[in-house]
Amino acid sequence: MQHRKLGNSALMVSPIGVGFWGIVGGDYWGAQDERDTFGAVNAALDAGINFFDTAEGYGDGYSEEMLGRALKGRRDEAIIATKVSQGNLAPDDIRAACERSLKRLDSDVIDLYQVHWPPRRSQSLEDVIATLLDLQREGKIRVIGVSNFGTLDMPDMLSCGRYDANQLPYSLLWRAIEFDIQPQCVDANISILPYSPLNQALLTGRYRNADEMPYSRTRTRHFRGDRRDSRHGTAGFESETFAAVDAIRAICADIGQEMVHMALAWLLHKPAVTSVLAGARNPAQVESNRIAGELRLSDETMRRLDDATDELKLKLGPDPDMWGTGDDSRYR
Repeated sequence: MQHRKLGNSALMVSPIGVGFWGIVGGDYWGAQDERDTFGAVNAALDAGINFFDTAEGYGDGYSEEMLGRALKGRRDEAIIATKVSQGNLAPDDIRAACERSLKRLDSDVIDLYQVHWPPRRSQSLEDVIATLLDLQREGKIRVIGVSNFGTLDMPDMLSCGRYDANQLPYSLLWRAIEFDIQPQCVDANISILPYSPLNQALLTGRYRNADEMPYSRTRTRHFRGDRRDSRHGTAGFESETFAAVDAIRAICADIGQEMVHMALAWLLHKPAVTSVLAGARNPAQVESNRIAGELRLSDETMRRLDDATDELKLKLGPDPDMWGTGDDSRYR
């Protein structure tokens, strides 16, 4: 598997990364066996997948702890990315959070340390980046990254100091970043790390309509705002969403590829995308993701996939917040 350079940094990461949120289990993800978690990590490393993304907020540190345990004896083969939570962005809090993450990960250094959500209210970007740069000089972290930074937050942060990656929601069914954010990343050579690349399981091809889906997966703006636990309050675009899924399914059938593989591979052909963060809760899912990471799509196939989802892209618009919009959006 050919590794890719992360932004302007020296980090070389696999085109497929392992998103480590799902291993926390619980009501949202379902039960998770520790043996499957350890098996997934070892299978990834054996396959040349070296990039693992977690956060202090995933399971209140449990995800980081499990990754540290799973990498025991193989830490030098892995690139670890984790995140500091939005509520921990005062300078002293960043330092304390970093130390806790290092301890849970059982590591001397964090390879990519990301700001999970931009600071709001009184906390300044200048203080955040200054603290991260200090941690970098001290050898606690190697590379600085951000997550969920929009068209205003990105240049504001970059004016304070260099970061090399922006982790964003991006998939065939969620192309909001293509309007404004992706071009900024291309211009500044900032790597895009797509999360939710299968769009809450919509791109597995498993579901034919919204009523078949678990309620926990119908909270995004694709769906009606009156569905359980939704907070966006809009009419949604359910017919357009499943029309796009059906069109993607037909394209996959034409070229004999699984939808999961096509969805991940499509992202890897997009500008500034360096590594796709795909969840993998067991070795079988790792193998499926590996296949996608090595799949090459023709220009014609890329055009057909773009065309199949262009209408939905335009209807959902440029706001990257999958769960809220307008005054309720978390992006700036």
